[in-house]
Amino acid sequence: MCRTPREAQAPFCEGCRYNFLTNSPTTYIPPTPPAPQPPGQPQPVPGQRQPGYGFPQPAQAPPQQSGDWMLPPPGQPAAGPPGYPGAPAQQAAGWLVSIGPDPEYFSAMMRRSGPEAAQLTLPAYAPEQRLPLGGPQVTIGRRRQSTGEAPDIDLSHPPEDPGVSHQHALLVQQQDGTWAVVDQDSTNGTTVNGAEDPIQPFVPVPLQEGDRIHIGAWTTLTLYRG
Repeated sequence: MCRTPREAQAPFCEGCRYNFLTNSPTTYIPPTPPAPQPPGQPQPVPGQRQPGYGFPQPAQAPPQQSGDWMLPPPGQPAAGPPGYPGAPAQQAAGWLVSIGPDPEYFSAMMRRSGPEAAQLTLPAYAPEQRLPLGGPQVTIGRRRQSTGEAPDIDLSHPPEDPGVSHQHALLVQQQDGTWAVVDQDSTNGTTVNGAEDPIQPFVPVPLQEGDRIHIGAWTTLTLYRG
């Protein structure tokens, strides 16, 4: 006991909290009063939950984000997701090229050639290939066995056309999405659509859908829209 005088019939000593009823010290520790608010701070409203006083605070809902695309006002292009430009109104159609032996071209080539071409024979069977064209250019020719260098369209696979040069021609994509063929000064030249005369080397010749490119002894490439 701290010898503080007992006030009236108070059950506890105001100094040390001695229990006069049980004549024994108490372990009760009075709560520490909250620190006064600094000047200028708003006083809490009675009953309002304050941080740090045992009342859990509700989590703030994050700003709502929508994964939907927003339709713009009339006259404005539709915007894609972040990081992507507005989608074009229409995707450009892709192009394909079919490749295979052409009996008609082979016969015309044999009529124009000298006696050395007599040993050439048209393959009895060769499956037609169809390949997609991807810009800006596609090389046509035969693989070089010495270096392993191969063009995009490699005509060295069986049945190999011996009249195709290693660097024979190029398909070059134009600004409007169409294609042109360029002869690479090949040994036997390049013709288009059954023409007798080969095209001039290094001069692009515009192509349309269905146009045929003739190279080598029997190979014809035909362009199609995908």
